[in-house]
Formats: sequence, structure tokens, C-alpha cells
Amino acid sequence: MNPRYIKFGLATAVILGVVLYLAFTGARMEGSKSYYKTIKELQAMGDDAYSARLRVAGNVVPGSIQRHGSNADFSLEEEGRQIKVSYRGMEPPPDTFKDNAQALAEGTYGRDGVFHAKQLQAKCASKYAAADGSGAVSQQNGTDRNTSTKPAMN
Repeated sequence: MNPRYIKFGLATAVILGVVLYLAFTGARMEGSKSYYKTIKELQAMGDDAYSARLRVAGNVVPGSIQRHGSNADFSLEEEGRQIKVSYRGMEPPPDTFKDNAQALAEGTYGRDGVFHAKQLQAKCASKYAAADGSGAVSQQNGTDRNTSTKPAMN
């Protein structure tokens, strides 16, 4: 038998073995998957909610944030429904985590009715809005106003 064919056969077998190994171990890693649910869907899941790793999003209810060092307890609201969240992560909540901010919590839902988050992402509440149809942008929380739509000339 030609040594070229042996090398080609061995390389093919190694590649096929690696692909099969990755496919098998990737399929078994259920713990690495998290499913996005709305608050309504989460509350309707019943007992299935307690065993799954989930993501839930909503707006932070104003006045609900209670910080404890790098941890925080707060409530999320979406479509008139609320859920209490207890964040116990490795890092403190992001700077954009404030009242009315959109937040995404990843973790598990406890039998105590509290969502126990290990990760937290927050999107800044919308602070810029169009002033009129001219393309000018104004800042709602300040006095800055960009009225020029042309680039500055130097």
C-alpha cells in the first residue's frame, strides 16, 4: 500500500474523530444553554422553570434597586407584569443599570418566586430623542443640542 494513502487515511480518521467528539460533547452540554423567556412565559412555565437556565428581560422598576456591595436586588417589568430579581454575580452591575433601564438577567428561577441571576446586562434608558423632523438631535437630560447636520470645516 502506498504511504500517501496511509497518511491521507490517518488524517481523515483524526479529523472525523475530532468532529464526532465535538458533536457528542456539545450535545451533552445542556448546562451551557440558556433560553430567553418573557416574564409572562416564565411565570407560565410551572415546574419546568425551576430546572432550566434562563434569560429574562424587562425594564428596571423605578425605586426597586437595592445594592449590596457588588450584588443587587431589583424588579423587572414587562407588559404590566413584574418579577423580583436577585443578582449575585462576579462583577458589580454595569454603570448603565439604573431605574427604567432595559436589563437582561441570566440565571435560574427559584421556588421562592425570585429570579436568581448570575449575569446582568443593562442598556441605557433612551436619553436622546429627535427634536423635530430636521434631523437635529437634542439631549433630554441636558442642554446640549446639535442643530447642524453638516460636518464642521477645519
